[in-house]
Amino acid sequence: MNQLSKDVYYYFQRRKASVLDSENYRRYSIFVPLMRINGSVHVIFEVRSDHVPQPGEICFPGGKVDKTDLTASDAAVRELCEEIGVSSQSVSITGELDYLVTPSKSMIFAYLGEIVEDESFHVNPDEVKEIFTVPLKDLMNITPQEHKINLSVQPEEGFPYHLIPNGEKYPWSAGIIHEKFYRINGYIIWGLTARILHHALEEIKKAGSSSF
Repeated sequence: MNQLSKDVYYYFQRRKASVLDSENYRRYSIFVPLMRINGSVHVIFEVRSDHVPQPGEICFPGGKVDKTDLTASDAAVRELCEEIGVSSQSVSITGELDYLVTPSKSMIFAYLGEIVEDESFHVNPDEVKEIFTVPLKDLMNITPQEHKINLSVQPEEGFPYHLIPNGEKYPWSAGIIHEKFYRINGYIIWGLTARILHHALEEIKKAGSSSF
């Protein structure tokens, strides 16, 4: 049944699939940090400083995967340590969460992990205004609000409509982002952070643990 040359055949047998055009995407890593405080597991959040994009918003530690990072998980740990000032020896990754590809050509890798109990924080004020924690069990009991953001397609000026069926009346597919909003202790958690948080909570529920 093989209609291809041996070289082509063996190449595709060894090839591993990736995200199409991934070399053109910016890669970021996010760390969802858990820590046991006073006997219960808490999730740690950051408030962005006034010196970074989206100042004042709630986020998880994270940032761009650098060339010096061997893996995306190494980047997540590095960013965590740089932003809240914990030792890498006090950090462990529990597992991978699903990765996200955004319309703005970003690939985001997220990891659930732990910081050892009683570890001290030394927040980097250039990136982080403050940190706060929320008991995991409290987050589990919140049903977030959900609102939609509609995405539309807007071809550039000079787009060659004459090359496609129906021309300017082409039925472009519309996109929808389901934004979630968590309200807790006077904070609003939304956007990418809320999407990753919701995903992490759902996966923890699937694990069936009640030890938090």
